[in-house]
Amino acid sequence: MQIAVLGAGTWGTALARLLVKNKHHVTLWSKIPQELEAMQRTHRHPNLPEAVIPEALQYASMLDRALAGAEIIVFAVPSPFVRATAEEAAPYLKEGQILVDVAKGIEKDSGLTLTEVIGDVLQAKRPELALPLVALSGPTHAEEVSRDLPSAIVAACREDAAAHRVQDAFMNENFRVYTNHDVHGVELCGALKNIIALAAGISDGLGFGDNTKAALMTRGMAEMTRLGLALGCEPSTFSGLAGYGDLIVTATSVHSRNHRCGVYIGQGVPVPEAIRKVGQVVEGMNALPAAQALSSRCQVEMPLVDAVAMVLDGRDVRETVLSLMTREKKREFSRH
Repeated sequence: MQIAVLGAGTWGTALARLLVKNKHHVTLWSKIPQELEAMQRTHRHPNLPEAVIPEALQYASMLDRALAGAEIIVFAVPSPFVRATAEEAAPYLKEGQILVDVAKGIEKDSGLTLTEVIGDVLQAKRPELALPLVALSGPTHAEEVSRDLPSAIVAACREDAAAHRVQDAFMNENFRVYTNHDVHGVELCGALKNIIALAAGISDGLGFGDNTKAALMTRGMAEMTRLGLALGCEPSTFSGLAGYGDLIVTATSVHSRNHRCGVYIGQGVPVPEAIRKVGQVVEGMNALPAAQALSSRCQVEMPLVDAVAMVLDGRDVRETVLSLMTREKKREFSRH
C-alpha cells in the first residue's frame, strides 16, 4: 500500500520503518526539512540510535507531496499538534483513505480524543468526506518497536473493514495487531495512563518502593475505568492492551518520558526543568487539564489525577502523598 506517516519523531519513525519492512511504499513527513535530510543521509534517528532506517523510506517536507496517492495516513505528531496537522492536511484528503492516529492524548480545551479532533476538523473543512478514523494504541515504546522486539497493539475503529485493513498493514512476526470497536475507550486509556505514569515516576523519585507503585497503578486504573464507564466505554478495554498493558509499560519503563519526568519531580526538580531534562513531549502534562474537566463533568472521583495536578501546581509532594493515604475509608469495589 501507499502510506503516509505525518511526524518524524521517534514513534512516527519507528512505525515508518516497520511499514517499509512490511513492503509498503511509505513517505515520512515533517515540517522540518533539516530533520528529514539528516535521517536520509545517516539512516538513523537521533533518539533511536540502535535502529537502521531502510533506504526505501521516502521523505517529504511538503504535505501535499506526502499525501499524494496515500491509502493510509498515519498521524504521529504530538497531541497538541494533531488539530493543526489535520487542518493542514484536510484540503488534500480524498475519499477512500483511512486516517490512523497513533498519538495519545485529550485536547485541552475541547475534551475531545484525538480521532475526535481529526473528525471535528473534517466536519468543518471537508464535510463531504466520510473517512474511517482508527486509533492505534497499546504498550509499544518506539525504542523497542524500532529494534523489532515482539510487541502487541490495538487498532480501534467502529468500521471492521478499516480496522482489518490497518491490522493487515502493520502486522508482522514482531508486531501483533488486535482489533477493537471501542475507539473512545482505547483513546481514553492512551491519554489517562500517562498521568498515572507521572504519579509512578514521582513515587520512584521520592524513593518509595514496589508496593507504592503497584498501589498507584491499580488504583489509577480504577480511576481510569470509572471515568471510561461514565463515558460509555467498554470495561474490557481497560483490562486489555490499551488499558493495563499500556499503563504497565508507561509506568515502569526506562523509555517512558512520563515516568522519567515524574522521577525528576519526585527528586525535587521544578516542573519546567523536569520537562526540559526529558527533552521530548510529556503527554501526561497535556492530558491532565482535560482529564480533570471530564471527571468534573461526569462527577467521577479521581483522587490520584487530582493529586498529580496539585503537585504540578506546586503543592508539597509528601504532603500530597499523606493526604492520599489518609483519605476516608472505602470499599475496594462498589456493591452491585
